[in-house]
Amino acid sequence: MAQPFLVTQLGGALGAEVQGIDLGNLSDAQVTDIKELLLAHKVIFFPQQSISLDQHVALGEHFGTIENHPNLKNPFTDYPGVFELAASHGGTADEWHTDITFERRPSVMSVLHMVKCPPVGGDTMWTSLERAYDELSPPIQALCENLTALHDALPHNRPDKMAVHPVVRVHPETGRKSLYVNEHFTRRLIEVNAQESEVLLAHLTRWVQNPRFTVRYRWSEGCVAMWDNRCTQHFVLNDFVGERIIQRVTVMGDEVEGVGQSQYTPHLAAGPMTAMSRHDRQLALFLKSQKKAAEG
Repeated sequence: MAQPFLVTQLGGALGAEVQGIDLGNLSDAQVTDIKELLLAHKVIFFPQQSISLDQHVALGEHFGTIENHPNLKNPFTDYPGVFELAASHGGTADEWHTDITFERRPSVMSVLHMVKCPPVGGDTMWTSLERAYDELSPPIQALCENLTALHDALPHNRPDKMAVHPVVRVHPETGRKSLYVNEHFTRRLIEVNAQESEVLLAHLTRWVQNPRFTVRYRWSEGCVAMWDNRCTQHFVLNDFVGERIIQRVTVMGDEVEGVGQSQYTPHLAAGPMTAMSRHDRQLALFLKSQKKAAEG
C-alpha cells in the first residue's frame, strides 16, 4: 500500500469500506491500491468525500474511458460523463441488475457519488456473481457454461437494443467465473426452448439474490462507491420518503468472454407460427438482425 488507510470488510462475499484516503487528490500508487481493492472486494465505499464534478470525472478516468448512458438523458450538459439519478424523477433502480448488459461491451465499473440521501431507507444491495456461480452444483455449472443469453433494453423502452452474452462470464483480470444473467435485462436463454429458458432463467436470477452472496450499504451524503460491473449486480431499496440523488460516472466497456464457445445452436420452435411463437419473437428478431448485419 502507498500509505496507510483503513479497510473494513463489510460482508463475507463482497464489500469493503475504505477510510483515510482523499479521492480528490490521488497519487498513482493510491490508484493502484484502489484497483487492487476493487478486484478483491468487488464493491468499495469511501465515506465523507464530497468530491466536485471535475474530481468525479477525473476519478473515473483513472480506470478507463468515460461514456454517457446509452439510453437515458444526461442532465449535465457541461459534464457529459456524469449521469444523475433523482428519486423524484424515477431514479430508483429497484430490480436486481448488472448495468447495461444489452450492450455488446457493457460497462467495466461505475463510480457513484451520493449527493443527497433520505434520513431513513434507500440503501443499496450488491451481490457477488462469482459466489453465486461457485455455489451452483457441478451439473448446473456445466450446463450454464454451454449456454448464452439474450439481453435487451426493454426497461428503457428500447427492446431493439440487444446483445448476447455467455451465461458464465470469465473475469478478464482475475480469471474467476461469474453467473452473468439478471432479471432486469436478460430475456432468454438461447440454446434451449422458450419454456426451458423460462424455468432455468427464473431459477438463476433468483439464485444470485441469495442473501449470503450479498452486502447491504447504508448511505451517507458525500459517500463514494465503486463497483466491478463484470461480477456484481445491485438493487436499490425503494423504502424511503424524500429525495435521493446520486451522480455516477461509468467506465466502458470490455468484451464479455465465456468459458468457451457454446456447442449448441440457437433454439427456435420449428413449424408454422402458433400462439406459443410469441416466446421466440425477440430471439428471432435478434437472429434476423445478426444475419442482415453479416450480409452487409
